Amino acid sequence: MRATQIVLVLFWLLCIHSPTLFCANVEYDHRALVIDGKRRVLISGSIHYPRSTPEMWPDLIQKSKDGGLDVIETYVFWNLNEPVRGQYDFDGRKDLVKFVKTVAAAGLYVHLRIGPYVCAEWNYGGFPLWLHFIPGIKFRTDNEPFKAEMKRFTAKIVDMIKEENLYASQGGPVILSQIENEYGNIDSAYGAAGKSYIKWAATMATSLDTGVPWVMCQQADAPDPIINTCNGFYCDQFTPNSNTKPKMWTENWSGWFLPFGGAVPYRPVEDLAFAVARFFQRGGTFQNYYMYHGGTNFDRTSGGPFIATSYDYDAPIDEYGIIRQPKWGHLKEVHKAIKLCEEALIATDPTITSLGPNLESGILTPLTIVYRLIVIGFSGHLLLCNFLSAAVYKTGSVCAAFLANVDTKSDVTVNFSGNSYHLPAWSVSILPDCKNVVLNTAKINSASAISSFTTESLKEDIGSSEASSTGWSWISEPVGISKADSFPQTGLLEQINTTADKSDYLWYSLSIDYKGDAGSQTVLHIESLGHALHAFINGKLAGSQTGNSGKYKFTVDIPVTLVAGKNTIDLLSLTVGLQVQIF
Repeated sequence: MRATQIVLVLFWLLCIHSPTLFCANVEYDHRALVIDGKRRVLISGSIHYPRSTPEMWPDLIQKSKDGGLDVIETYVFWNLNEPVRGQYDFDGRKDLVKFVKTVAAAGLYVHLRIGPYVCAEWNYGGFPLWLHFIPGIKFRTDNEPFKAEMKRFTAKIVDMIKEENLYASQGGPVILSQIENEYGNIDSAYGAAGKSYIKWAATMATSLDTGVPWVMCQQADAPDPIINTCNGFYCDQFTPNSNTKPKMWTENWSGWFLPFGGAVPYRPVEDLAFAVARFFQRGGTFQNYYMYHGGTNFDRTSGGPFIATSYDYDAPIDEYGIIRQPKWGHLKEVHKAIKLCEEALIATDPTITSLGPNLESGILTPLTIVYRLIVIGFSGHLLLCNFLSAAVYKTGSVCAAFLANVDTKSDVTVNFSGNSYHLPAWSVSILPDCKNVVLNTAKINSASAISSFTTESLKEDIGSSEASSTGWSWISEPVGISKADSFPQTGLLEQINTTADKSDYLWYSLSIDYKGDAGSQTVLHIESLGHALHAFINGKLAGSQTGNSGKYKFTVDIPVTLVAGKNTIDLLSLTVGLQVQIF
C-alpha cells in the first residue's frame, strides 16, 4: 500500500470514529448547501458566545440540538477580542475557539459570521474604539486604513480557526463564514466607494482560502461566489441574485431587542412557525433563528444607545438558558415536519399553484405585520405579497406539499389532490407525502410554561467599602472631579473623543463668583453631548435629564439657587451604550 493510500485510510478511520471530526467538502448549488456531495436542508440558530458563560454553553447547545437545530450561528466581536490594537483576549466568555469546539462536540455545524462589523445591538457595532482614532480612517468604505485593519482582524480569526482544524474542509464544524453585515441597507450613502468596497471585501474574504462558502446578508449585489442572504421577519419572497445560489435566511427574528423603557418584545410562535414554513414552502433550504438564545449584554457591551442589558429576544431558549414554551416545543415539531420533507425539498424546485380565489394572493400592510408581531412595533420587510397557497415538491415517487392560508382572520377548507384540508387563518400545513398533514403551524401541541423567580433581600448590613459575603461592594465617590487627569476646556466636549469609551462617565467642574443676593434663582441651560446628565450645585443634586432610544441628545433647563460668593457647578455626563449603526 502506498503512503498516500495509508493517509487516506487513516483519514477515513478518523472520520468514522471521531464524533467531532466532520470531514466535509462544502459547496452549494441553486437548491442548497452541498455537504460531501449531498444537498442539505439545514435549521440553524444564533447563540453569541460572549452573551452567555462557558459553563452554560454545553447545555445551551444540547437544548438547541434537542430542538432540532443542525447549525449554531455566531458573530465574532472585534472590540471584545481585540480591545487594544494588536492585543487579543480570548479568555472566558471571549473564547471563540472553545465555543466552536463545544458546538462540534455536540455534533452540530457552525456558521461563523466574522463581519467584522456586526451591529447586533452591541457597543459600537462591534468595532473597537481605537479604530476611531486612526488618522484618515473612514469606516466601511473604500478607505485604505480601514481596509487594512479589517483584513488584519479577519485574517486573524480565519487563521485561528484553521490552526485548530475547525473549518469543515479540515474536518471541523464550520461550514459557512460571513463577511460584512447588512451593508446593502446603507451602501447608497457611500456611492461608488461603497460598491468598490463590497467587491474588495468579497475578494479579500475568498482569498483567505477557508474551503467553505462565504455569505453576505442583505447584500443584493454580493459578488460571485459570495451567497447573498436575507434577514427579516419574513423571507419567503426573497430571491438570490443568481440562479446558481441557494435561498438562505441568515436572520429570522424570533423577537426583538429591548430598549430601556420599552415594552418587552413578544413574537407569537404561531407567526414564527408560519414564517419558517412559508420559507421552505417557497424554495428555501437554510434558515437561522436570530436569536435561538439571546443571553445577556454583560459588562458595558450593550449598544444602542439605550439598549438594555437583557438580550432575551423572546428566543426559544430564554436569557437564563431555560426552554421557553410553547415556542421551543412547537418549533421542534416544525423542524421534524420539515425534515420529513427533506428528500423532496432537495430533489427539485417547488411547483406553486393556487387553491382558491381568496387564498392565492394578498398584500400585507404594516398594520397587519404589527398585528401579527404584537408588541415588537417593527413592520419588518414587507415581502409578503402575491401568495400562492400550495407548493408541491415531486420527483419520481417522492412528494411533499405545503398548503398555506395567508388570511389573518378566516379559517378555510380547501381541496388539494382530491382531498379536503382545513387551514386555520395565517397558517401552513405540511404534508411530507402530499396526502397526510403532520403539522399545521397554527396548532400548538406543546404545553405552555411560565418561569417563576423569587427574590431575596440582602440581609447583611454593609457599612464600608469592603466586599460583602455575597460578592457585592461599593465605593463612595465625591461630587465633581477628584482625579489628577483633569484639564481645562471651554464648553462641553464630544464624549467619545474624550473618554475613548474607557468609561461611561465624564465630569465637568467649574466655579463662579456670584455677587448677587444669597438665595437668588436662575436657570442652568445645558445642551448635552451625552445620553444622560446629572447637575450638582455646591455639591447637591439640582436636576437630571436623559435622552431615550429614539432621541439620544437633549437640551435641559434646570432651576438653580445660588449663594453669595463662590458657587461650584458639577455636571456628570453619561453614555448609555455607543451607537450600533456605524457608517
